[in-house]
Amino acid sequence: MRDMTKPALSSRTAPQGKVLAFSGRLDAEAAATLWPAMTRALAEQPKAIDLSEVETMDSAGAILVLRAGDAVAVEGGSPDVLAVLERNRAALKAAPAPTEAPRDFAPITAFGGTVYGGIQAALSGIAFAGEALVAAFRVMFRPRLFRGAEFLRHLDEIGLRAFPLTLLLGFLIGLILAYQSSIPLKRFGAEIFVPNLVGISLLRELGALLAGVVLAGRTGSAFAAELGTMTVNEEVNALRIMGIDPMVMLVLPRILAGILVMPVLTLVMNLAGLTGMTVVMQSLGFPWSAVSNQLQQWLALGDLMGGLFKSCCFGLVIAAIGCRAGLSAGFGPRAVGDAATAAVVGGIVAIVAMDGVFAILFFRLGI
Repeated sequence: MRDMTKPALSSRTAPQGKVLAFSGRLDAEAAATLWPAMTRALAEQPKAIDLSEVETMDSAGAILVLRAGDAVAVEGGSPDVLAVLERNRAALKAAPAPTEAPRDFAPITAFGGTVYGGIQAALSGIAFAGEALVAAFRVMFRPRLFRGAEFLRHLDEIGLRAFPLTLLLGFLIGLILAYQSSIPLKRFGAEIFVPNLVGISLLRELGALLAGVVLAGRTGSAFAAELGTMTVNEEVNALRIMGIDPMVMLVLPRILAGILVMPVLTLVMNLAGLTGMTVVMQSLGFPWSAVSNQLQQWLALGDLMGGLFKSCCFGLVIAAIGCRAGLSAGFGPRAVGDAATAAVVGGIVAIVAMDGVFAILFFRLGI
């Protein structure tokens, strides 16, 4: 005799066509077991389903049977089985038909998403700045919290080790500016004014700006990658659990190192650029004494101090953006790379925007 408690699905050929026969208990477990067989059987387009050997049925079993659709007749079945089947058939018919979601107007949606993301980023940046400021005040009253060894390590990494790149870039920039500015000035016999043009450009604008680009590309990304790795590995959360403030331990030494290193890098960039300009002037037949006289005549201490002041602000912003990008990194294989990219892009955009603001401010103040 057939085991009535074991679910089974069979088929037979009848005069009206193929008939599917269920047997046993049609519950959730049986529906999961017989689902693939039911899918293959429906491909052969049966004409009826026989439920005469079904012992019991629940909603999952009813859904399995109702997959055949209204075009397939249901034969046999006890009153309880048919009642469950009819209740589920009525529930499926009463369910609202799925409607297509309204299509959003793409330009407005994209603009709104961009504005919302910008507001969220601005609020996050303000919160980060506030936390850093509070941490700085804590360190002022409790200096033992500040990690001097970590601070010296960052000075070495972002300062001394960046000197070769800064020297090379500054020398090439001075060389290029001198050559390019000498071409139009030569038409008027005014090559002697090349040191004035290059010197003022380097000391007031390009020295600090190019040093900031070097710091953002070399150090901002390093800060973001290092802190992003710690965030992904949940080391930052471990510090918080141990009662250690990550802002004091990880952020403040990097920000202070960035502020102190940037003026030095700017000076190195300026000196290397002036050296490159001097080489070009000597190749054009102008002695060092002539170049030196022009620089002394046209350059003032205020030009140098203005560039150094801007470089301090650039160092603060670049270090803060790199640290914030690392601490706000997500999780996954792309988190660290995305944090480093955000630090570089954000740092360069920030210093260029700040340089424009400083240019307008200095112009209005007559500095």
